[in-house]
Amino acid sequence: MYTLTEYGEMIGDQVRIAAFTQALRATIRPGAVVVDIGTGPGIMAVLACQLGARRVFAIEPAQVIQVAREVAASNNCANKIEFFETLSTRIELPERADVIVSDLRGVLPLAGHHIPAIADARTRFLAPGGTLVAREDTIWAAPVEAPESFAELVDPWDRNTLDQDLSPARLRTVGRRHGLRFTAGRLLGPPQLWATLDYAIVQDPDVRSKLHWTIERDGVAHGILVWFEMDLADGISFSTARPDSVYRSMFLPWTSPISLTAGHSVCVDLGAKLLENDYFWRWTTQIASPEIPNKVLARFDQSDLDSMVASPATLGKAASTYVPKLSEEARLHLRTLELMDGKASLEQVAQQLIAEFPQRFLALRQSLSYASTVSQSYSQ
Repeated sequence: MYTLTEYGEMIGDQVRIAAFTQALRATIRPGAVVVDIGTGPGIMAVLACQLGARRVFAIEPAQVIQVAREVAASNNCANKIEFFETLSTRIELPERADVIVSDLRGVLPLAGHHIPAIADARTRFLAPGGTLVAREDTIWAAPVEAPESFAELVDPWDRNTLDQDLSPARLRTVGRRHGLRFTAGRLLGPPQLWATLDYAIVQDPDVRSKLHWTIERDGVAHGILVWFEMDLADGISFSTARPDSVYRSMFLPWTSPISLTAGHSVCVDLGAKLLENDYFWRWTTQIASPEIPNKVLARFDQSDLDSMVASPATLGKAASTYVPKLSEEARLHLRTLELMDGKASLEQVAQQLIAEFPQRFLALRQSLSYASTVSQSYSQ
């Protein structure tokens, strides 16, 4: 979930805000019904009202929705906006929408359950002939020179003053993706299209495709830079390939820098697969020179697995043959949920927890605090 400061940074991205404003102005007609998925502090929901929407359904699972309610009231839009404090996939709407606006992206559109949420909303919320904002994202990539960023990742491990071999930590550091500000002139090859996400038809959240570059100039490459372009409406789009973009770009570092010369060939098999609530990334790189046919100069096979830090004990608990048994903390959590049966107050639940778990809670305020936290997460 984002903080208000981070939402402020999103609003401060003037290119982004201008593009969404233009797109909504072009698509919202007087009397329209609008759905705002991931409303955050309510900026787009209020904008839809200002542009003439008759009714707005603003959906947001995080507690920032309270700020959205207050923003709506401050702008005299509260009577037109109905707020839903949950995920869009968990609700039914009383009527279908003429326009659905959303920005559930992170550094890339492949963020959490963005694609499944839009596919679901398109099917259940959008009226025939309705409009999605944004309509399409295209994701681009290129080899990049990033000496400063790469040094920030590896220097603490490579150049430590303790005379220690810290290569296990270094390997995990370069085995994961990082955010990076886009800098013009740092690309060593032409941008290549990796994926097109057409939200009118997209269903599969997973993407995998091979990319190939012929290096255009001499340089030292440190990995692959990935960014995207958003198509919001006819003639209205913007790219995150700029240093002031709130989205930044995704940097997939290589294990070590590689000196490249014009004409070198770089091939990358890049894949992203949605697992549970996040994506698993894998990037396999092969570099060759046209002067030495069939000879691979360098090869890197990297994935998010490389960055994992897990003890054998933790991994063992995920084995198919492991026989799990609830811990004391899990039993407490389960019992708390059982007591929340729609009949007992939180104070009554807390009193029962003290009786059953006297070693865990020494006072009612402690058990009440615990029960309140569970209630905020799981109560209807």
